[in-house]
Amino acid sequence: MAAEVLDADEEFDVVVIGAGISGIGAATYFSRELPGKSLVVLEGRDNIGGTWDLFRYPGIRSDSDLHTFGYEFKPWRHEAAIADAPLIREYLRETVEENDLERLIRLRHRVVRAEWSTVDSKWSLRVEAPGSVKTIRARWVFAATGYYRYDKGFSPEFRGRDDFGGRIVHPQHWPEDLDHSGKKVVVIGSGATAITLVPAMATEARHVTMLQRTPTYVMALPRVDRVARTLTKVLGEKRGYAATRFKNIWTEHAIVKGLRAFPKIGRAVIRRENRKRLPKGFDVDKHFNPPYDPWDQRLCLAPDGDFFDAIKAGTASVVTDTITRFSKRGVVLESGEELEADVIVTATGLNMRLFDGMPIAVDGREIDLADSVSYRGMLLSGIPNWAMAIGYTTSSWTLKVSLMCRYFIDLVRHMDAHGHDQVVPVALPGTPRRPVMDLQAGYAKRAEKSLPKQGDAAPWRMALSYPEDAKALRGPVADENLEFGTARPAALPGERRSARV
Repeated sequence: MAAEVLDADEEFDVVVIGAGISGIGAATYFSRELPGKSLVVLEGRDNIGGTWDLFRYPGIRSDSDLHTFGYEFKPWRHEAAIADAPLIREYLRETVEENDLERLIRLRHRVVRAEWSTVDSKWSLRVEAPGSVKTIRARWVFAATGYYRYDKGFSPEFRGRDDFGGRIVHPQHWPEDLDHSGKKVVVIGSGATAITLVPAMATEARHVTMLQRTPTYVMALPRVDRVARTLTKVLGEKRGYAATRFKNIWTEHAIVKGLRAFPKIGRAVIRRENRKRLPKGFDVDKHFNPPYDPWDQRLCLAPDGDFFDAIKAGTASVVTDTITRFSKRGVVLESGEELEADVIVTATGLNMRLFDGMPIAVDGREIDLADSVSYRGMLLSGIPNWAMAIGYTTSSWTLKVSLMCRYFIDLVRHMDAHGHDQVVPVALPGTPRRPVMDLQAGYAKRAEKSLPKQGDAAPWRMALSYPEDAKALRGPVADENLEFGTARPAALPGERRSARV
């Protein structure tokens, strides 16, 4: 084994961690709007793209339209508004090339520890790179690392797993050599991944069964946005894209708000649409009647109704039951039924983990993220000069990234203008706290105790929509909840000092 080499320190004004869709967007905004600041993007994997490069399971696609999931500054040109991963990867590669980001991105550079020094007003980042361990110093960190653990998906312990005679795979670690053609497949789960996998695998498999413990809401949407095509034709590419984004932002906002305000009506509408697309006599109330209200968990999307079409064609089916154990031939259910399978796909979700699980220390004291409170959905109390990119759970993830980046740029400019080199949000003692991801989804509930919190009122509450965030993040940069300064001990979570603006 080669000896560890500790490289000489490097220093940057801004370090972006992660070269996925958030990190690439952030690097574009910062390189354009903060040209006098030194910038680098550190990506732990060997390619850009984040989620869209990691996941390779059949049919992987967006579950939001690309006119809002794409960047504000780069029109989405493909006719498919709901796009497959290869199209999204190409879109990200184009963004990197068009904005000369190759020179800023360092692949296989994984940040494994971050330490803040108030005396220096800088972060020291320990970075594992090929053949070396580096120390990179930064005035600001913009963490675009996503919210889940990249190296390990969530898979429950199923009794009898080793007895199964076929192959078991998790969507997060899809093997390149898996051939499911002509085989019986059981997909365990009912979330967005399962709804994507079932119709994609059903085109070649002998049969695909989606096995769910609890039903979820599934809605069909057109893969091609015909209104967007018309707007682009009439207004041109740039203005047509802007008009489509505006239309989709407000349409989605109205739908989510309406479903939350009138859940019984929403449930009835979704049920009626499901019945129209499913075979006559299908037990809709057993398999598509969740015990929760719409948008307590994210709705699943079926482009052009492909999921329902597979069921109607008989190449796919849905079973709602509880697993007792795996057997040599498949899965034994609580009802006594045995589902035969050659391949079992455990589409059972993600393990949530912020910042790739790296330890974060402030002035020698390690921070427990669960003690921090999210400020304007992007800064964390007690952690100076650290921003995080966390998108929406009820609409396109990337919509929030553009607002975050604009606020970040304004905040950096404000600090320069006032002679500050550090800022930290400080939450008042007694600030009400609740989970930062206010969802009932399993992955969110499992991670509640380890994630930051949010308050019950702005600026400590996580906004759920673009219109709400647009107001919060486009308002005044500084308020009484931010402490600005230089070379003085940073406030720890729960501590309070007077703001200096």
